[in-house]
Amino acid sequence: MTRTWFLQNWMNTGFIAGLFLLAVIPFLDQARDPAFLLIYLQLPLYMLHQLEEHTGDRFRRYLNATMAGGKPALTPTAVVVINVGGVWLVDLAAIYLAAFVSLGLGLIAIYLTLVNALVHVAGAVRERRYNPGLVTAIVLFLPASIVGLATISGRPGVTPTEHGIGLAVAILIHVAIIVHVKRRAASLPA
Repeated sequence: MTRTWFLQNWMNTGFIAGLFLLAVIPFLDQARDPAFLLIYLQLPLYMLHQLEEHTGDRFRRYLNATMAGGKPALTPTAVVVINVGGVWLVDLAAIYLAAFVSLGLGLIAIYLTLVNALVHVAGAVRERRYNPGLVTAIVLFLPASIVGLATISGRPGVTPTEHGIGLAVAILIHVAIIVHVKRRAASLPA
Protein backbone atom coordinates (compact mmCIF):
# COMPACT_ATOMS: atom_id res chain seq x y z
CA MET A 1 0.00 0.00 0.00
CA THR A 2 2.78 2.46 0.90
CA ARG A 3 4.61 1.67 -2.36
CA THR A 4 1.47 2.26 -4.40
CA TRP A 5 0.82 5.53 -2.59
CA PHE A 6 4.39 6.70 -3.21
CA LEU A 7 4.28 5.73 -6.90
CA GLN A 8 1.17 7.88 -7.31
CA ASN A 9 2.15 10.80 -5.08
CA TRP A 10 5.95 11.17 -5.10
CA MET A 11 5.75 14.47 -7.02
CA ASN A 12 3.45 15.96 -4.36
CA THR A 13 5.88 14.89 -1.65
CA GLY A 14 8.71 16.40 -3.67
CA PHE A 15 6.82 19.66 -4.07
CA ILE A 16 6.39 19.99 -0.30
CA ALA A 17 10.03 18.98 0.26
CA GLY A 18 11.05 21.59 -2.32
CA LEU A 19 9.19 24.29 -0.43
CA PHE A 20 10.94 23.24 2.79
CA LEU A 21 14.32 23.25 1.04
CA LEU A 22 13.62 26.81 -0.09
CA ALA A 23 12.52 27.79 3.42
CA VAL A 24 15.79 26.67 5.05
CA ILE A 25 18.03 28.71 2.74
CA PRO A 26 18.44 31.59 5.23
CA PHE A 27 19.91 29.13 7.75
CA LEU A 28 22.48 27.65 5.38
CA ASP A 29 25.86 29.23 5.98
CA GLN A 30 27.13 28.32 2.51
CA ALA A 31 24.01 29.78 0.87
CA ARG A 32 25.55 33.19 1.46
CA ASP A 33 27.77 32.40 -1.52
CA PRO A 34 25.68 33.17 -4.63
CA ALA A 35 27.36 30.42 -6.66
CA PHE A 36 26.65 27.76 -4.04
CA LEU A 37 23.10 29.06 -3.58
CA LEU A 38 22.45 28.67 -7.31
CA ILE A 39 23.65 25.07 -7.16
CA TYR A 40 21.50 24.37 -4.10
CA LEU A 41 18.43 25.95 -5.72
CA GLN A 42 18.44 23.45 -8.58
CA LEU A 43 17.02 20.70 -6.33
CA PRO A 44 13.98 22.53 -4.93
CA LEU A 45 13.31 24.12 -8.33
CA TYR A 46 13.38 20.66 -9.91
CA MET A 47 10.93 19.44 -7.26
CA LEU A 48 8.55 22.29 -8.11
CA HIS A 49 8.94 21.47 -11.82
CA GLN A 50 8.12 17.82 -11.18
CA LEU A 51 4.71 18.76 -9.81
CA GLU A 52 3.75 20.37 -13.13
CA GLU A 53 5.38 17.57 -15.08
CA HIS A 54 4.05 14.49 -13.30
CA THR A 55 0.75 15.35 -11.59
CA GLY A 56 -1.95 13.11 -12.99
CA ASP A 57 0.71 10.90 -14.60
CA ARG A 58 0.88 13.47 -17.40
CA PHE A 59 4.52 13.13 -18.42
CA ARG A 60 4.56 9.33 -18.42
CA ARG A 61 1.46 9.22 -20.60
CA TYR A 62 2.88 11.95 -22.87
CA LEU A 63 6.21 10.16 -23.29
CA ASN A 64 4.55 6.81 -23.95
CA ALA A 65 2.32 8.42 -26.58
CA THR A 66 5.08 10.37 -28.32
CA MET A 67 8.08 8.04 -28.00
CA ALA A 68 6.64 4.57 -27.53
CA GLY A 69 3.73 4.54 -29.96
CA GLY A 70 1.23 4.43 -27.11
CA LYS A 71 2.82 1.38 -25.49
CA PRO A 72 3.34 1.51 -21.70
CA ALA A 73 7.13 1.59 -22.07
CA LEU A 74 7.70 4.05 -19.24
CA THR A 75 6.20 2.63 -16.05
CA PRO A 76 5.27 4.48 -12.86
CA THR A 77 8.12 2.69 -11.09
CA ALA A 78 10.60 3.83 -13.75
CA VAL A 79 9.35 7.41 -13.39
CA VAL A 80 10.06 7.32 -9.65
CA VAL A 81 13.50 5.71 -10.12
CA ILE A 82 14.41 8.29 -12.77
CA ASN A 83 13.24 11.29 -10.78
CA VAL A 84 14.31 10.27 -7.29
CA GLY A 85 17.55 8.57 -8.37
CA GLY A 86 18.41 10.54 -11.48
CA VAL A 87 17.38 13.96 -10.19
CA TRP A 88 17.05 14.19 -6.41
CA LEU A 89 20.08 12.01 -5.59
CA VAL A 90 22.19 13.40 -8.43
CA ASP A 91 21.42 16.98 -7.37
CA LEU A 92 22.12 16.10 -3.73
CA ALA A 93 25.47 14.59 -4.76
CA ALA A 94 26.24 17.74 -6.78
CA ILE A 95 25.46 19.92 -3.75
CA TYR A 96 27.78 17.83 -1.57
CA LEU A 97 30.51 17.86 -4.22
CA ALA A 98 30.22 21.64 -4.54
CA ALA A 99 30.37 22.09 -0.76
CA PHE A 100 33.16 19.65 0.07
CA VAL A 101 35.19 18.89 -3.08
CA SER A 102 34.99 21.62 -5.71
CA LEU A 103 32.42 24.29 -6.47
CA GLY A 104 32.72 23.44 -10.18
CA LEU A 105 31.32 19.95 -9.63
CA GLY A 106 28.07 21.65 -8.66
CA LEU A 107 27.71 22.29 -12.39
CA ILE A 108 26.25 18.78 -12.55
CA ALA A 109 23.04 20.17 -11.00
CA ILE A 110 23.13 23.28 -13.20
CA TYR A 111 23.56 21.33 -16.44
CA LEU A 112 20.93 18.77 -15.41
CA THR A 113 18.38 21.57 -15.11
CA LEU A 114 19.55 23.31 -18.30
CA VAL A 115 19.50 20.15 -20.42
CA ASN A 116 16.04 19.26 -19.13
CA ALA A 117 14.75 22.74 -19.98
CA LEU A 118 16.20 22.52 -23.49
CA VAL A 119 14.63 19.08 -24.00
CA HIS A 120 11.22 20.46 -22.98
CA VAL A 121 11.56 23.51 -25.25
CA ALA A 122 12.83 21.44 -28.20
CA GLY A 123 9.93 19.01 -27.77
CA ALA A 124 7.41 21.86 -27.73
CA VAL A 125 8.94 23.43 -30.84
CA ARG A 126 9.11 20.09 -32.68
CA GLU A 127 5.52 19.14 -31.85
CA ARG A 128 4.15 22.68 -31.79
CA ARG A 129 2.35 22.04 -28.51
CA TYR A 130 2.67 22.05 -24.74
CA ASN A 131 4.39 19.17 -22.99
CA PRO A 132 4.11 18.46 -19.26
CA GLY A 133 6.78 20.49 -17.48
CA LEU A 134 7.26 23.09 -20.22
CA VAL A 135 6.09 26.12 -18.23
CA THR A 136 8.38 25.54 -15.26
CA ALA A 137 11.22 24.58 -17.61
CA ILE A 138 10.94 28.04 -19.19
CA VAL A 139 10.03 30.09 -16.11
CA LEU A 140 12.27 28.37 -13.51
CA PHE A 141 14.89 26.22 -15.22
CA LEU A 142 16.16 28.47 -17.98
CA PRO A 143 16.78 31.53 -15.78
CA ALA A 144 18.19 29.54 -12.83
CA SER A 145 20.49 27.40 -14.94
CA ILE A 146 21.73 30.25 -17.15
CA VAL A 147 22.44 32.52 -14.18
CA GLY A 148 24.01 29.58 -12.34
CA LEU A 149 26.19 28.70 -15.31
CA ALA A 150 27.36 32.30 -15.72
CA THR A 151 27.99 32.80 -12.00
CA ILE A 152 29.89 29.56 -11.43
CA SER A 153 31.85 29.87 -14.68
CA GLY A 154 33.17 33.21 -13.47
CA ARG A 155 34.63 31.72 -10.31
CA PRO A 156 38.37 31.11 -10.12
CA GLY A 157 39.30 27.45 -10.20
CA VAL A 158 36.22 26.25 -12.07
CA THR A 159 37.65 24.18 -14.90
CA PRO A 160 36.57 23.12 -18.38
CA THR A 161 36.79 19.54 -17.08
CA GLU A 162 34.14 20.31 -14.46
CA HIS A 163 31.93 21.80 -17.18
CA GLY A 164 32.48 18.64 -19.22
CA ILE A 165 31.59 16.41 -16.27
CA GLY A 166 28.43 18.41 -15.53
CA LEU A 167 27.27 18.43 -19.14
CA ALA A 168 28.14 14.76 -19.66
CA VAL A 169 26.20 13.63 -16.57
CA ALA A 170 23.15 15.67 -17.64
CA ILE A 171 23.20 14.38 -21.21
CA LEU A 172 23.81 10.77 -20.13
CA ILE A 173 20.83 10.83 -17.77
CA HIS A 174 18.54 12.14 -20.50
CA VAL A 175 19.91 9.75 -23.13
CA ALA A 176 19.48 6.84 -20.71
CA ILE A 177 15.80 7.70 -20.34
CA ILE A 178 15.31 7.78 -24.12
CA VAL A 179 17.18 4.50 -24.60
CA HIS A 180 15.16 2.86 -21.81
CA VAL A 181 11.83 3.95 -23.30
CA LYS A 182 12.79 2.96 -26.87
CA ARG A 183 14.15 -0.46 -25.84
CA ARG A 184 11.20 -1.23 -23.63
CA ALA A 185 8.74 -0.12 -26.33
CA ALA A 186 10.46 -2.42 -28.83
CA SER A 187 10.12 -5.34 -26.42
CA LEU A 188 6.39 -4.86 -25.83
CA PRO A 189 3.77 -6.42 -28.11
CA ALA A 190 2.04 -4.12 -30.57
